[in-house]
Amino acid sequence: MTNSLHRYGNTESFHDDYIIIAIPSKGINDENSIPMLKEFLRICTKHNPVNMGNGYRCGLAPETDLNFSVHWKRKAVYDWDGVIEGLNKSGTVSAVFSSKENAEACMKEIVVADFGLSVNLSTSIENAKKAAECCCIKRHSVEYALEFIDPHNHLPDSQILALSTMCGHGMVSFNLAKKMVEMVREGRRTTEDAANLMVRFCSCGIYNPERAKHILEEAIVKKTK
Repeated sequence: MTNSLHRYGNTESFHDDYIIIAIPSKGINDENSIPMLKEFLRICTKHNPVNMGNGYRCGLAPETDLNFSVHWKRKAVYDWDGVIEGLNKSGTVSAVFSSKENAEACMKEIVVADFGLSVNLSTSIENAKKAAECCCIKRHSVEYALEFIDPHNHLPDSQILALSTMCGHGMVSFNLAKKMVEMVREGRRTTEDAANLMVRFCSCGIYNPERAKHILEEAIVKKTK
């Protein structure tokens, strides 16, 4: 079970969404696992991730000049070294990629490194199958979420669900995602600005800002039709 399991969307919507997660098992291989987890992240940084996290902080560089409107104005500046060096407790680490080529190249290097950790690739089932074949490994299991069931029609539309569920801990609310869609449609915020704002609320670093931009672009097209 991972906090990326409930990402919403059809197969095609995951063409730019690949998350590679490394997880030590408590009481089995978590002791002295920090050097391996750091090396895992160093490998990931070589393949152009769009986000990264160590379970305790995301890849965004911390800011000291904070105020009530800071999230509306800050640019997204990523600090991969800070994520790696800040890892001082055994736990989940992850990296997000927006292209098949980068994700598969990273997976190949991780397979060769053979850390002895559990490694999970989170994307569509078809993408995961192709990545496993590319890396010459046999996929041993599949985990996926069933469709949302909402008999009373209380859930928001597909774009809002896709944007919000990229944060598996629920830190990007439906209302925030809806606000960003509305602002982008009205021309009050670019897709990049809106994606940069939402990614800040995902503290573990699995939110994909590139996929968010594409979803927002689709929302604009949907509105104009």
